[in-house]
Amino acid sequence: MTVEKPQERLPITSCEQIDLSDWDFWARPMAEREHAFELLRERDTPMFFAEPEVSYAPPGQGYHAIVRHADILAISRASEVFSSAAGGATNINDMPPEFTEYFGSMINMDDPRHARLRRIVSRAFTPKMIQKFEEDVQVAASTVVDELLEKGPGCDFVSEVAARLPLKIICDMMGIPEKDYRFVYDRSNIVLGASDSEYVPNADMESIATALLTAGAELQQLVQELAAERAEKPTGDLISALVNANLDGERLTLQELGSFFILLVVAGNETTRNAISHGLLLLTANPGQKQLWLSDIDGHAPKAVEEIVRLASPVNYMRRKVTRDITVNGVDYREGDKAVMFYWSANRDAAVFDDPYRFDITRDPNPHVGFGGPGPHFCLGAHLARREITVMFRELLTRVPAIEAGRPKRLFSSFINGVKHMPCEF
Repeated sequence: MTVEKPQERLPITSCEQIDLSDWDFWARPMAEREHAFELLRERDTPMFFAEPEVSYAPPGQGYHAIVRHADILAISRASEVFSSAAGGATNINDMPPEFTEYFGSMINMDDPRHARLRRIVSRAFTPKMIQKFEEDVQVAASTVVDELLEKGPGCDFVSEVAARLPLKIICDMMGIPEKDYRFVYDRSNIVLGASDSEYVPNADMESIATALLTAGAELQQLVQELAAERAEKPTGDLISALVNANLDGERLTLQELGSFFILLVVAGNETTRNAISHGLLLLTANPGQKQLWLSDIDGHAPKAVEEIVRLASPVNYMRRKVTRDITVNGVDYREGDKAVMFYWSANRDAAVFDDPYRFDITRDPNPHVGFGGPGPHFCLGAHLARREITVMFRELLTRVPAIEAGRPKRLFSSFINGVKHMPCEF
């Protein structure tokens, strides 16, 4: 199957016209997609869809599209029944064995394996290391804005601002040399944007699979080579801590270290980049909210950041597979069923959020699922992401208060709500 954007589409007026597995749907304008998910949320039960047709995975039996906030909370809490390991959580089709070598990280595991890896990684983040990273965020954000002011208006906000901060922090945290920043950036773009022709030209399914496996192998090789060096000569970075960690007899294998690094650079880099990009878009479209934030930058920051994450929802979905028959919120799920949780939709659920499409930096409460639902898979990097978004907007609002976003060029993806490029003026 060739991934391409059709030129003509009929407007969506009923659920029967919606196919979340069709690339045509994800090529539609944002307003049409929003309306489609509204229709899906109005249903009494989740709608069932056939799985996407891909050449690198066997055809599956379909999936339930979980679009309401209450259902996502309930399924996330029942992690012992809704499995992340059975075929993988980050793709609707079951992950082929060759993919698990690079993408079989803790996000695609259940307890006790998931708990073991999370425990080892969490212990590596010592208080001293966390404090250093938080200080590094401030220094890096200041440098990014310094260079933005030098370049002047008209530059690409995504590559010059939004992408640079999380990329530097993640690479510095792991101990990746600055000469390899661009290498990591380009490969992470492929991992999350392989369906977009900018990153994988002529993107048929065979070339997408090849590009994903190649990018995964290259990232894993980079971190494993560094791990071999740090095993002999630790340097105080996260790779050194993880490769030398032997806490209660537990340590990461080289394959686990490689998969964790891929998860970190992809989840910690791409998602925060998109949250910052969407944040500037939201402030540009809502000048009253921008002025309100400017009136008390530090005071409004905590709620403003949560509201940005809610509306940005950088990760559209995660998938689970049912391990035994269960009834959740009145819906029967059978062993082997797949449930795909659309966080982006849940964060616009009018049953939970008053006027859900309104950008309100004072919104309280704000029980969004932008970092995933409750339970063992809540985002490990949520604290760092909040810190990066907070500091980046403090620098921008303090030093470049007139900055505004131009027309964004969106990533063509069903998995990531991404912005590839976006000019800025100030």
